[in-house]
Amino acid sequence: MKTTDAPITVEETFTVSIDKVWKAITDVREMRLWFFDNIESFIPEIGFETQFLVQVEDRKYTHCWKITEVIPNKKITHTWSYEEYPGDAYVTFELFKEDERTRLILSLTVTQDFPSDIPEFTRESCQQGWNYFIGERLTTYLEK
Repeated sequence: MKTTDAPITVEETFTVSIDKVWKAITDVREMRLWFFDNIESFIPEIGFETQFLVQVEDRKYTHCWKITEVIPNKKITHTWSYEEYPGDAYVTFELFKEDERTRLILSLTVTQDFPSDIPEFTRESCQQGWNYFIGERLTTYLEK
């Protein structure tokens, strides 16, 4: 992913309340059930930082997140970088009430280029990953 790439966006509508979606994307106990099961801590407060390791084959990815914006039940933004590699991005989750449903729009905007020689950092891989987490994992979790 490069700064010259358009932001990645994923949009999904759930048949549950905003409160339930907000809790799923901000409560670490729930995040572990659909997102990353090894997130040690997560507090939806500006300035909060967390790190956790994900390993893919022989490559390590220590995820580094810092919360930069919180509007409860509406929006949360955090940085997304890795200890082992250059690159940085912002990930934003925005929630919208639509009758009895909740629409979530996720966007990822790169602010510093990620290495182009690592498969997980291609735009296609990143898009597929977010489609999986939001379109499959979060949908299944919320609608069970």
